[in-house]
Amino acid sequence: MTAFALGLVQFAAPKGTLPHRTIGWIWVGLMTVVAASSFWIHAIRLVGPFSPIHLLSIFTLVVLPLAVWRAHTHRVANHRRMMILLFTGALVVAGVFTLVPGA
Repeated sequence: MTAFALGLVQFAAPKGTLPHRTIGWIWVGLMTVVAASSFWIHAIRLVGPFSPIHLLSIFTLVVLPLAVWRAHTHRVANHRRMMILLFTGALVVAGVFTLVPGA
């Protein structure tokens, strides 16, 4: 929930400022913890002990450092696109699936 709220703040707040960077690092940390902790979830098993949430977690753990690197190297459009993709996929879509009965 915190990562979702901070993500919304990031989209609404001015970009490139110290608060944007600070909240961004907090968001990246939260997303890393959430993605890494999902590997201990084994309630939904589609392929052995794994489920689609594990693929999403791998995607998140790969894309997060790439998105940070894009910002660091001033490739802002790429950074923005990757962060929006992460927010949408890892938080919004995954969140909807957790709320859908029977999913």
